[in-house]
Amino acid sequence: MSIYKEMLGEQFERLQPKLKRRYTISSEKAFQATGVMTKITSGPKWLSPFFRIATRWKFLFPEQGENVPFQIVNKGKLGPNGEQQVHWERTFFFPNQTRHFNALMSLEKSKRAVRDYLGEPSLFYSELVFIVTEEGHLQIESSKQRLVLGKLEIPLPRLLKGNVLVKECYVEKKDVFSIHVLITNPLLGTLFEYKGVFQTDDL
Repeated sequence: MSIYKEMLGEQFERLQPKLKRRYTISSEKAFQATGVMTKITSGPKWLSPFFRIATRWKFLFPEQGENVPFQIVNKGKLGPNGEQQVHWERTFFFPNQTRHFNALMSLEKSKRAVRDYLGEPSLFYSELVFIVTEEGHLQIESSKQRLVLGKLEIPLPRLLKGNVLVKECYVEKKDVFSIHVLITNPLLGTLFEYKGVFQTDDL
């Protein structure tokens, strides 16, 4: 069973039909799509050195732009303890550079949330809460967060958190998925943002 279906329970059935298919990801069923990010913003310029270093982990990146080609691949896999995991591979094709924003998700059953380890190897952990809106859209919000240093995980205080808000839906008139990802900080404002559309590829 998909970790998202298991986590959302009855809410899963209220998703738009195409969103239901999109999040029915398991070790037997992957999801792949291509599209365009109409806007990518990477926060204050003085943070660029940190974002550039983060590219080594396929995490954040300093590039910004409009109408950037994009690809997403979600593949289910089994973790070392036999738990279901979903690998997220997001690729952004800038004119002079290709950047990645990868993650590995698994289910936190006791909290009805998703564990999201960002980067390869993981550099950052965020606990995610999934919500189905009245319109059948999907909204994702972050909760607890930790800095990952090898086997050591350090909880982040509120002022150092990167608060995540994701809004995703399916636009029937255009036959596309619409995505908006926003990461903000209480002190610094917007740290990272992208929004755009994508269509499913035939696997």
